[in-house]
Amino acid sequence: MIRRFYKEVTLAAQPGGGWQVLLDGRGVKTVGGAPQVVPTAALGEALAAEWRDQGETIDPRSLPLRDMADYAIDILAPDPEGAAEGLLAYAETDTLCYRADPDEPLHARQQAVWEPILARFEQAHAITLTRVSGVLHRPQPPASLAVLEARLKALDPFALAGVDAMTKLAASLVIGLAALDAEEPLALWQAASLEEEWQAELWGRDEEAEERRARREADFLRASAFARMARA
Repeated sequence: MIRRFYKEVTLAAQPGGGWQVLLDGRGVKTVGGAPQVVPTAALGEALAAEWRDQGETIDPRSLPLRDMADYAIDILAPDPEGAAEGLLAYAETDTLCYRADPDEPLHARQQAVWEPILARFEQAHAITLTRVSGVLHRPQPPASLAVLEARLKALDPFALAGVDAMTKLAASLVIGLAALDAEEPLALWQAASLEEEWQAELWGRDEEAEERRARREADFLRASAFARMARA
């Protein structure tokens, strides 16, 4: 932690477009040294709120939106296509496509919770995804992967940062992309956590595991909010 070095936090529209947080009139920069200019006032206000909420010392852990903005600007913006291609790998092993064997009780719950989400996603993107029972890998249709790759590459770096975080947390590109337009992203996170919840119901809840899952849920919802604000 470092001692707070500023008094006033403001938000300013930039001449070339976008918004930047100012600390005592000085624009915030990314870790990489670039101006931290974000695409919407909504996201800018959220970033400003993080800085305003700091006490006498600055806790970097309490600036998660700042970190996501840095990631979008420093890492994703220079190579958005590479990032999109990396995320596409999650479609090949998407959690929602891999089910238990049909004679196992877990399969019925997966079918009830995952199938409606997957079917809506397929309809929205005019694609078909392969469902798999068991752990043996089966490739997804190349035409479907091409559509998903195009969708990812069409996202700006800020929306892509949100999808990147959500996809990795959920181990599901379907969940990551669906959450972009979801009114209730929590339901998607709960779907992604179905197998963890199943195990907890069977064997009991471990306090440490529950705390870890709560942190991941908060991270998922924050990433969803980040992506929505970036597109507002």
